[in-house]
Parts: sequence; C-alpha cells; structure tokens
Amino acid sequence: MDKPVLRADARRNRAKVLAAAEEAFAVDGLAVPLDEIARIAGVGAGTVYRHFPSKEALFQAVVVDRLEQFAREARELLTAEDPGEAFFDFFKRVVRQASRNRALCDALAETTGLGFKASAGNDFRAASQALLTRAQAAGAVREDIDGDDLRALIAGCLAAERYSLEERHLVRIVVDGLRTSHSTCTLRNKT
Repeated sequence: MDKPVLRADARRNRAKVLAAAEEAFAVDGLAVPLDEIARIAGVGAGTVYRHFPSKEALFQAVVVDRLEQFAREARELLTAEDPGEAFFDFFKRVVRQASRNRALCDALAETTGLGFKASAGNDFRAASQALLTRAQAAGAVREDIDGDDLRALIAGCLAAERYSLEERHLVRIVVDGLRTSHSTCTLRNKT
C-alpha cells in the first residue's frame, strides 16, 4: 500500500516539525515534551500528532532523516577526486554533527533500541563502507579496518567528544590512526 501524498502545506508543516524536533532532541533527547516541539515549530500540538502518533515515532523519524542525509552525502562523495580526503572529511563531519545531537549519538551507537537497524541504518552503513573501501583502494586508509570497525570507531569518537576537554583532539588522533603509514607521511610532508 502506497503512502498518501501530502498536500504542500502538510509537507511544509511536517518539515517544520522534523526540524524543530531535531533541534529539541539534540539538546534534551526524549525528555522534551511534544508541546515544546510544536511551539518551536510554530504549529499546534494536533499538527504534530497528525504526522507522528507518538514522541518515539517522531524521534525515530528525526534520526532516520539524519541517517538518510549522511548516506546520501557518503554516496555523493564516492565520485570525489581524492577518496582519502573524502572519507576523512565525511568521518569527521559525521562525528562533529552527531556529537551535538544526543539522539543521533544513540542511533549511531545503536543503543536506543528503537529500531534504527532498519533500512536507514543499513543505507548509512553501506554508503560509509563503500566510502571506506574506496579510500582503502586508494591507499589512504588502513586495510585492516572494516565497516563494523568503522561503526565502532564512530561510536567511540562520539563518546570521546562527550568527555574530552579539548575539542576534537581525540578525533584527530583516531583519524591519524586510520591513515596508512604512506598517507600519514604524505600528510606530514604537506604541512
């Protein structure tokens, strides 16, 4: 059964609710009331409930939307001229954006139990893996890292970001550890 096509105003309201929810969940996680999300979105609570029957459904929609965006970005980078640079920029961007968002941190670490292993999570993992494989083929990333390692490293970097006093210092260390010895030498010669 196909999803019903939303009217233009309904699509706009849904997008407003998703944007407001992403902002609110980023700060407070699931603790934020739906009425507060409606207020931030500039819509009534009924509009929120019409699109999302529960807070958990809205939370999952926000996370799935962000994971789909990350997967699209990774697929677009598959044609980048420098596969290593594309991979490392993507890795750092995912960690930077997710570290500011409690909901996304949980989803990327797969600790929420709300079904984020579904298609959006699979698409994100597949696109990230393809980007990793391409960077490895170019000799920019160690070959002993696989997609599961990459997910674990992202989750580890997110945890490090929460507890590190110096911003991004530990992420730089992880990124340096992912580089092949050849790409590290090339990087040092550029600076």
